Amino acid sequence: MSSAQSRLSQLEILDLRHFSGAQLRPLLRDEAERWQRRLHWDYTQASGMLLDYLDSRILPGYVALRAGQIAGYAFCVCEGAKAVIGDVYAVGETESTVNPICETLMDHLLEMVGAMPGVERVESQLLMFPDGALGEAFQRHGFKAYPRCFMLRDLQTHPPRMERDPVELRPGRSLVLEGWRPEFYDGAAQLIHRCYADHMDAGINDQYRTLQGAQRFLHNIIRFPGCGVFDPENSWVVRETQDRSGASPLAAVRGGSIEAVLLSSRVCAGVNHITQICVAPPLRGQGLGRMLLEHSAREGARRGVRELSLTVTEANVNARELYERDGFQTLHRFEAMVFDSSARH
Repeated sequence: MSSAQSRLSQLEILDLRHFSGAQLRPLLRDEAERWQRRLHWDYTQASGMLLDYLDSRILPGYVALRAGQIAGYAFCVCEGAKAVIGDVYAVGETESTVNPICETLMDHLLEMVGAMPGVERVESQLLMFPDGALGEAFQRHGFKAYPRCFMLRDLQTHPPRMERDPVELRPGRSLVLEGWRPEFYDGAAQLIHRCYADHMDAGINDQYRTLQGAQRFLHNIIRFPGCGVFDPENSWVVRETQDRSGASPLAAVRGGSIEAVLLSSRVCAGVNHITQICVAPPLRGQGLGRMLLEHSAREGARRGVRELSLTVTEANVNARELYERDGFQTLHRFEAMVFDSSARH
């Protein structure tokens, strides 16, 4: 028996709901330190929310014990016919493709999810794990992999550049750039659905496929700290409006459909994460995406932001090349994993 097999034979896998937040707190503290070190991400607020859920004893999942000590955990969240893998972590793992404790936990978790009545789809985006990690566990359960990139732009190495403001695209129509306001919620959700309903990323996150799902997606990134704390002061919309006043295109004009959006969150002191950027299909290729990126970089730098991060599906070549031209570099490759029983019929 190899040393790895010996260590695994000493593991106990127990129901997560038998454990309190206090018992898991040291493990979550270790995980938060790793998020900070590897992805420049302060994970403490997300950990705090998770501790509350752990104390409620409602999260389905498992804990790995080794010699009576907590060595790892994994959990999922169920949303009707879909389950989302929330997290898997073990002390000393996630750095490479060899993660025996996490793989054991994932096998147990996926077996449990597969036995849940009514669950037809399972999604997972475990950002900390490099591509190829846990792949065997997911493959055994019939998942499809979508390679993704975690990209980072250092604003000191690649400082903001001055770009032209939105311009008039059609006679009698103009674009206005505005900071985020709550009344933009419905229009932004409509745009997200419009942009992604038939996009490759709808295969990764099925919330994009319906307007209700896009509303839920937007609600999650604004209200919950899973992707950082929403930063309305560095989130922007571009609206196309009838220019009746003769004012500057950047002047606030009431009304008008939202044609582009960039939303960002604070994930660490000096670091913003772009949680969403999209441009209406008819307006693509006219510089709006890059303008939003530059505007976010410029406004962020003015407020002390040193780095911007984002994630992108590797096969989305146009978007990835746009980010690379704008100074973003791939810091880390990971995989989104999806199981969809309906796709097999």
